[in-house]
Amino acid sequence: MAVKIRMTRIGRRHRPFFRINAVESREPRDGKILEKLGHYDPIEKDKEKQIVLNTERVKHWLDKGAIPSDTVSEILLRLGIKHKYAEEKAARRAKARAAARAKGRLFTKTEKIAAEKTAAAAKETEEKEKAKAEQAKTKAKEKAEAEEKTKAEEKTEAKAEVIETKTEMKAPEAVEKKVEVEAVAEPKAKAKKKAETKPKAKEKAEAKEAKVEAKGKDEAKAKAKAKPKAKEKAEAKEETEAQPQPQAKEQQAASGDEDKKQ
Repeated sequence: MAVKIRMTRIGRRHRPFFRINAVESREPRDGKILEKLGHYDPIEKDKEKQIVLNTERVKHWLDKGAIPSDTVSEILLRLGIKHKYAEEKAARRAKARAAARAKGRLFTKTEKIAAEKTAAAAKETEEKEKAKAEQAKTKAKEKAEAEEKTKAEEKTEAKAEVIETKTEMKAPEAVEKKVEVEAVAEPKAKAKKKAETKPKAKEKAEAKEAKVEAKGKDEAKAKAKAKPKAKEKAEAKEETEAQPQPQAKEQQAASGDEDKKQ
């Protein structure tokens, strides 16, 4: 008959409590027990009272070949009770761990978490180094651009100074040349202006003369027209004076009649 040392839960919801029993391996979890060996209370704050175990009876069943469950085995090792099943399990675990490491795999959850943390730290370090490298590259680029800009400005300033110097050297010659050109151009301009003024004055005089002449002709014509009219008027006046007026004739006739009557 195979015997196992395992735990049976008897606590209520949210209040776990376990009994450690020696049971036959073919019995269910809550089946018939062979002997009660102690209990385990995980909610108990006092660690010494969490595990209560009859160590003598546990060793008795271990010596008879009872196989503890994994959880009970950890509790026994915590209390300092060693047994061959724990040693065999540790040997198997070490062998499996060695095989996993030989293949480059992680064996326990703790190792996985540690590996993840190491990978995250390495990634973070790599990103920081990359960011530093990019920052250094950007600074170097900005520095190079600033140097190029400074050089270009210096070159432009030097070129401007050379042009200014050349301009200053050429300025007296340009002034002299300008004075010479003006000295030559001024008499020419005066002569041209004078030449343009003469024809205009001549044309103006001729126009004035033509105007006076036209005015004289108009006056002569008017006089010529006025003479016949004056002559006709004088002749008409003379004729009028030569002819006796009707009233005078009547007066003369009336006076003659009066003389006859007398």
